[in-house]
Amino acid sequence: MTWQRARTDEKKNERKDAIYNAAFKLFKEKGYDGVSFNGIAAEANFTKSNMYRYFSSKEEIFLNVFAHLFELWVDDCTKRLKKLKLNTDVSTFAKAWTKSLLSHKKFLDLTPLLFMSLENNSSFEELTNFKRLSMNLLYMIASEISRIYPEVTNEEAFQFLTISFASMSSYWAATKQNDALIKIYQQEEFQVLKPNFENNIMVSAEIAIRGIKNK
Repeated sequence: MTWQRARTDEKKNERKDAIYNAAFKLFKEKGYDGVSFNGIAAEANFTKSNMYRYFSSKEEIFLNVFAHLFELWVDDCTKRLKKLKLNTDVSTFAKAWTKSLLSHKKFLDLTPLLFMSLENNSSFEELTNFKRLSMNLLYMIASEISRIYPEVTNEEAFQFLTISFASMSSYWAATKQNDALIKIYQQEEFQVLKPNFENNIMVSAEIAIRGIKNK
């Protein structure tokens, strides 16, 4: 069954939520390149023409879904950092940072796909809006990092965020293992290579902060 045309803001939001949920499911299962605009429409029980009432492309849908998850994570992360005192122990900071990420696994699921989305035909307007949102959100976290560690400038806090996002994306992607990898990591000789997202993120966050603080 396809959706009837929405005539109220509440109904429009309901339709968008249905699209977001369908899109997230497909992006998680098939990756970015494996999902099409038509596929999202079918998963959400929309016709293609009805989908165009809300979004113009797969890229626009992805950026909207990611932006929503991004906002939820930033809000949670900021609240956790606000609880940390001035010059708190770096390991305590790293634990709070890691817990915030592990509390938002949907955000983690889409992060490795983000740059593929940005590089695939997104319009200038879409990218500008997304980049502006990202800057505003990340500034909130950068400000908290500079508050906790006054010797860390906002620019250096952004450097930490850049480093952390790169490691986060890589480490989370490594947790998605096929049957062959699972069997390999069960062998003792390969235990040292077995991905451990929580530990890897904690260690990398701690190293990054210590490095920036000691420059």
